[in-house]
Amino acid sequence: MKENNYPLILKQIESLIDENVSFYPNLGNILALVKESLSLFWVGTYIVQKNHLVLGPFQGPPACTLIEKGKGVCGKSWEKERPFLVPDVHSFEGHIACNPHSKSEIVIPLRDQNKKVFMVLDIDSDELNGLGQKELDFFQEVSFIIEKIYRKSL
Repeated sequence: MKENNYPLILKQIESLIDENVSFYPNLGNILALVKESLSLFWVGTYIVQKNHLVLGPFQGPPACTLIEKGKGVCGKSWEKERPFLVPDVHSFEGHIACNPHSKSEIVIPLRDQNKKVFMVLDIDSDELNGLGQKELDFFQEVSFIIEKIYRKSL
């Protein structure tokens, strides 16, 4: 099972972080490592800019570039300031179908030093129920690492 790899992937992420470079190169490497290690459909970020989320660094096929606050899983996660685990995106009211192959999704809001959401982490699987509680727990840990390197970069 892939969850057996989660502790190793977290260690690999920590070893990838280079404090001599800015936030975005580190984020790009984290996303690439996670996508490749877990064979996920899409892993990426959306950056808060005024009342929208704007596509940030990602790994996978092209994605929506602009999402309104409260719209779709990403916009709802930002609005409610909480993670969402969606086993079947087609059952999520207001889901934005950026790619028809996306079937399940996890979105986690990331907070800056003032606890304000500055970005959301978005993970998509091309399988129904492809993401569950174990994945949510793992990506919560990944989000803590991303928040930490973001805060250090300021």
